[in-house]
Formats: sequence, C-alpha cells, structure tokens
Amino acid sequence: MLADIDTWVLDLDNTLYPPDTGLADQMNVRIRAYLAELFDADEAETRRLQTELVAEHGTTLRGLMNTRSVDPHDYLAWEHTIDYSVIGPDPALTGVLGELPGRRYVYTNGSAYHAEQVLARLGLGEHIDGVFDILAGELVPKPYAGSLDAFLARFGIDPARAVMFDDLEVNLALPHERGMTTVWVTPGAASEQLAERRWRAADVPGFLRVNI
Repeated sequence: MLADIDTWVLDLDNTLYPPDTGLADQMNVRIRAYLAELFDADEAETRRLQTELVAEHGTTLRGLMNTRSVDPHDYLAWEHTIDYSVIGPDPALTGVLGELPGRRYVYTNGSAYHAEQVLARLGLGEHIDGVFDILAGELVPKPYAGSLDAFLARFGIDPARAVMFDDLEVNLALPHERGMTTVWVTPGAASEQLAERRWRAADVPGFLRVNI
C-alpha cells in the first residue's frame, strides 16, 4: 500500500508519543499560565481565551501575535520549563522508522527546540532528516496552506509520493487534497481505511509494521 512512498511526514506531539505521557498537558498548563499573566485572567478565562485563539488563528501564538503583537520568542520561552523526562526511548518506533526507505521529516506547530528535546528522548534523532517548525513556517501553522506550501518547498516534496501522520484530522485535510496519503493517529482506534489514500491508525509503528 505504501510502495510508492519515498517521503514520511510525521507530526510530533501526540503522534510520535502517546497523549498519556502528559507532555501535551504540561504544554497547555504553561500556555494558560502565559495567558493568565498577559491578560490578568483566572483559570476559566485562560481556557476560554486559549480555545478562542486556536479556533480563530490556528495556534495560541499566532492569535497573540495577531491581536496583541506578542514576541514569539518571549512566548516560546515556556518550552524551556517543560519536564521532558516523561518521555523515554521507544524501540518499536525507532526500529520501524529506521527501516523506512526515503526521507523522514517532522512537521510540527511547535518549535525546533521542542522537537529536538522530544526526538532525543525517543531516540529518534539520527532517523529524522529534517524538522519544519512554527518558525520555519514564518509562524503560519498547520492546517493553513501557507504552512504546507512552505514545508513542501523547503524539502522538495512530491505530495503524490508522501505520507503524513498527524493526531489532528483537520491538519490532514489539505495534505490529502494535494495528493498525499494521510494517516490520522487516534490512540485506541482500529487501523482502517477511511477513503482513498486516507487511513486511521492507533499509532505510527503499528501502522507501519503492517503496511511496509
């Protein structure tokens, strides 16, 4: 099924590692702490603000830049306070990614620093050919076309020969329209084909072991 694929595009958070690590929860706590200080808001208000900013702008950061001219580097400083030790080596993931033919890229709405920390903890550093982060996309996030176009151009990717894994279905709609095979990573889900070149799977290594 993946015989024509020569480029493997991997989301990072809640895709290369499962949600139950709690890492994404740490990130949300720090984002809301930033919002609480910026807006002098309580917990309920920061949750509302975060939801609203993501819905209208794609990410909290882009929303704050558009509405409050926030410095992205100041905002992203909270990443340096995350406890990355909640993630450990994943031999199954490392093994299967190491056997893939072609190129392997991480495409994330996080920063390169964050990606480097996660990849190092997972033991994947040597198996990834490049990272495209939110700064490489000039702060335009997935699922917007500007982000995807910049990513494809940066690495010279032919969408028809690429597969993209992401835990958010919305991030896969445009790549699929451009001709990419997509895999929606949903923990606990049975592996199934949703449509032509569209799949859902519980995790990345399990899907790849069956399909390569």
